Amino acid sequence: MSYILAVDLITRTKPHPEGKLLIIGGGIANFTNVAATFKGIIRALQEYKTPLINHQVRIYVRRGGPNYQEGLKAMRLLGESLGVPIKVYGPETHITEIVPLALGVKRDVTPPGRSVPPTSPPSPSPSKAAAPSGSPALGVIHPDGGRSQANDQIVRFETSSGQTRPSYRPFDSTTRSFVYGLQPRAIQGMLDFDYSCGRQTPSVAAMIYPFGGHHIQKFYWGTKETLLPVYTSVNDAVKKHPDVDVVVNFASSRSVYSSTLEILTYTQIKAIAIIAEGVPERHAREILHHANSKQVHIIGPATVGGIKPGCFKIGNSGGMMDNIIASKLYRAGSVGYVSKSGGMSNELNNILSLYTNGTYEGIAIGGDRYPGSTFIDHLLRYEADPECKLLVLLGEVGGIEEYRVIEAVKEGKIKKPIIAWAIGTCAKMFTTEVQFGHAGSLANSDMETADAKNHAMREAGFIVPETFEDLPQVLKETYDGLLSKGIIKPAPERDPPVIPMDYKWAQELGLIRKPAAFISTISDERGQELLYAGMRISDVFKEDIGLGGVVSLLWFKRRLPQWATKFIEMVLMLTADHGPAVSG
Repeated sequence: MSYILAVDLITRTKPHPEGKLLIIGGGIANFTNVAATFKGIIRALQEYKTPLINHQVRIYVRRGGPNYQEGLKAMRLLGESLGVPIKVYGPETHITEIVPLALGVKRDVTPPGRSVPPTSPPSPSPSKAAAPSGSPALGVIHPDGGRSQANDQIVRFETSSGQTRPSYRPFDSTTRSFVYGLQPRAIQGMLDFDYSCGRQTPSVAAMIYPFGGHHIQKFYWGTKETLLPVYTSVNDAVKKHPDVDVVVNFASSRSVYSSTLEILTYTQIKAIAIIAEGVPERHAREILHHANSKQVHIIGPATVGGIKPGCFKIGNSGGMMDNIIASKLYRAGSVGYVSKSGGMSNELNNILSLYTNGTYEGIAIGGDRYPGSTFIDHLLRYEADPECKLLVLLGEVGGIEEYRVIEAVKEGKIKKPIIAWAIGTCAKMFTTEVQFGHAGSLANSDMETADAKNHAMREAGFIVPETFEDLPQVLKETYDGLLSKGIIKPAPERDPPVIPMDYKWAQELGLIRKPAAFISTISDERGQELLYAGMRISDVFKEDIGLGGVVSLLWFKRRLPQWATKFIEMVLMLTADHGPAVSG
């Protein structure tokens, strides 16, 4: 419905002599099937074909994420069939670049060195796809007469006691974690990331789920499987896994306070990521107070987490494997960034892979007004880490955390080059205060506006682009300068191992097919809207066909005339209270 309203709005007023522009822009999605989201947009544009042509509407589309190629292809073909100009752009185009492109503003932009590869990774060559030596296929007879058993395909790992790391590096390639809550999708994503990075052991040691008994769950490790235990208490998990020092807490906003305070009682835990949104500010501040007293890193709440390329991925950070591979997050780069937004973290990962040698570490602190850690906390870590050569700060309107970074730069605490930008400069175009997506993205004073922050950071010596569209170019120039000075020495590229696509996702993309186990000839819920015998559920209510009409669709597989549906309703009314008739 929102798509139709947007298209209706642009065609409702009088035609403009120079035509009109419709910009459909979006970031790089984590898990959304981009092609599926475009179906509603396509249907709205088809319904308004004539008004779009009469108003000379030109459409610009930019999107990234899973299956984005098919989505952009569908939009491009739609333009050809409608006779409406539709230009499409993928992640190789900067997220806001379509605005000057649509407006015809000419800018000097250095094209990226490569385009993002397809969503589906190519199939491995036969030599790579073959079972590795020492792991014969199931049922194969060995020279000694034994057979390969199903249990042989289970990978088991030897773990050592926790290794000490410097305080500025809470995550590395040996980091082991607990995941609080049953989050099989997030855990599988973390294990796939581990495998692509070449880790020797999975980053997830176990799950903690208080509402069920102890049990084991299977996950994929490459083409094989591994077993992860599920504990009912933090105490049991800590006793069994002394090497774990990170917890990814997926508890809900109602229980995250108590669960985090319990986790903080165990001294071996050094970092906690709180994913939940809607955590009361009082609870968030109390968690932060307890964490500071125990010198525990807190990321969140209201965050997707963060990522340490080649080492560790928090939960759903970085999205699906196509995003991971495209942004080269399977190996470390040289640029450390911090932002509030998890969605913009995907954009930064993409930009850094195009214009630099990639991300060293990236953290999304979360959009609440009281995050567990702030910009300055992570930037000081990056400053102390000799492997991180360039810093990026992506702030936003609201709050004053950027000014703490400014003070650190002025005092000489941060000496590495730092590129910064505060999002939300468009807020000044509105006549009233604007609340953006995050709880903290509201300017309560002139000091908290994005323009004021960008000006203050530029005055303090930050590298601040003139516009957000210029960020990639500024990154490239700064990176090239460090490269020429020998400060950055890129490591040789390597090809990550191919991660097989999950069956469910492959089926959604239409890459495989399977006979239906259950067939219904009267209803269909596979699309965006439930169908009764081919009739949309919205039309069922819109046309007020009544209970008799619904029964005619479901029982007789067609819409019966009104006299028949009235008869069905009369029969139902007569037989509704059938108790006396059957009670003897």
